[in-house]
Amino acid sequence: MPASIALFTRDLRLRDNPVLTTAVREATEVVPLFVLDDDILRRTRHAPNRLRFLMAALTELDAELRDRGGRLILRRGRTVDVVAQVAAEVDASAVHVAEEVSRFGQGRENALWERLTQSGYKVRTHTASITAVDPADVKPDTGRGHYAVFTPYFKRWLETPMRRPLPAPDRLVVPKIASDPIPEPSDLCAEPGSPQLQVGGEVTGRNLLADWLSGPVLDYAEHKDTLAVEGTSRLSPYLHFGCLSPAEVVYRTDASTSGGHAFVRQVAWRDFHHQVLGDRPEVAKRDYRSESRSWVHEPDGLAAWQAGKTGYPLVDAAMRQLLAEGWMHGRARMIVASFLSKTLKVDWRIGADHFERWLVDADIANNRLNWQWVAGTGTDTRSSRVLNPLRQADRFDPDGVYTRRWLPELADLPGADIHRPWRAEVPGSVYPAPIVEFNGM
Repeated sequence: MPASIALFTRDLRLRDNPVLTTAVREATEVVPLFVLDDDILRRTRHAPNRLRFLMAALTELDAELRDRGGRLILRRGRTVDVVAQVAAEVDASAVHVAEEVSRFGQGRENALWERLTQSGYKVRTHTASITAVDPADVKPDTGRGHYAVFTPYFKRWLETPMRRPLPAPDRLVVPKIASDPIPEPSDLCAEPGSPQLQVGGEVTGRNLLADWLSGPVLDYAEHKDTLAVEGTSRLSPYLHFGCLSPAEVVYRTDASTSGGHAFVRQVAWRDFHHQVLGDRPEVAKRDYRSESRSWVHEPDGLAAWQAGKTGYPLVDAAMRQLLAEGWMHGRARMIVASFLSKTLKVDWRIGADHFERWLVDADIANNRLNWQWVAGTGTDTRSSRVLNPLRQADRFDPDGVYTRRWLPELADLPGADIHRPWRAEVPGSVYPAPIVEFNGM
C-alpha cells in the first residue's frame, strides 16, 4: 500500500503536529522526511548557532521516532528534487507539509505542488502549525490581508478558536528506504559558534516549557523587562524550529493570570509578524513604511556595536551576551537595535543580518519585523522614538547586575555607576569611551 510523506520543515516535533498526525492517519506507512536543503544551507553557512541547534533538534526527533518504531529519513539536496525522488521510491499517496509565510517557504510549497501533482502525487499543506492560529483566520474587517497595528490584531486573535493539542502517534511504520546520517554541525559550517549556546529539540523544549509553566510564568508580567532576572521563558529557539507547538504553548498557559496573559501576548506578537510577512513577503528586505531618510555608512560604529565596544555598558553587555550565548534578552534587543538604527543611523537590514548570524531563534518574520519596528520603518505607530541606553539602563538594570555579568572589566564599579564608567575616569585601555553622546551622561 502507498506510503505518505510527512515533510518536516519548521515543525520538528511529534506532538501537536498536523502534518505528522494526518500522514499517519491516512496511510499505513509513513516517511518522516527532513531535507537538508542546499539553498537554505547556503543562506546559513555563516550561522553556526542555528545549524548546531538544528542538528540537536533532528537528533531528538529521530530518537522520538525510534521510540515509536520509526526513524527520521534525512536526505540532502533541493527539497523539491528530494521529495519527488522519495515519493517515487515509496509510491507515495500524498506529501504533507506545514504552510509557511516567508517568500522562500511559499516558493517551496508552490514548487512541490507543481512538480508532484504533475506526477500524480497529492500535496497537502497544513495551517496553524508554524503559528498558533492560521493567519487567514485573523483578518481585519477592512478587507486588507493583514492587520497593520498589533492591538486590534491581538483582540481578534484572542477571540479566534484554537485547536486542542494533537497527541503524538503511538507507533509509526516507516518503509525500507535509505537515509543519510545526521551530520555534525562542523560538517555544514566551519565557523565557530557561541561558546555558551544551549541546544535541544522537542524533549528539551517540553521540559523547559513544563518548568516555565510550573511557576515562573506567573511573574512574567513583572519581570519580563528586568535584565538581571531570568524572567523570560527562553523558549523562542524551540518555537522557531517547531520543537514546540505555539498552539499548544497557548493552550497550556493560564492566560487568566497577569503573567500568563503577558506571555500569551508575546506568542500573539509572533503570529502577528507572521501574518504581516505572509501578506507582504517583500518586507523581509524592504521598508514596511516609506520613510524619507538616508542611512549612514558608519563602518567604525558598526564594528564597535558588533563587538560590544560602543562605550555604553548596557549596549555592550547585550552584544556580548549575543556573541557568547547566541541569544539576547528581548528588552536588550530593542535597546541595541535602536542604538544602531536610530542613533548611528545604520540601515536596519545590516543589524538584522548580524542578528541572523548569531541568534539561534532568528526567523525572518520576527527578526526582520522587530528590527523595522525599532528602526521606525515598520508597524510601530511611534516611529520617531529613540531608546536612550542610559535611561534604559537606569530603568531595567538599576543595580548593574546584568551589565556586570558581561563586562568583567567594569565589575569593580559599584551599583549603577557601571553604566557611566567615564564618570569614574576608567581609562580607554580598560574600556572604550562612548562613540556618541546621549542626554544623561
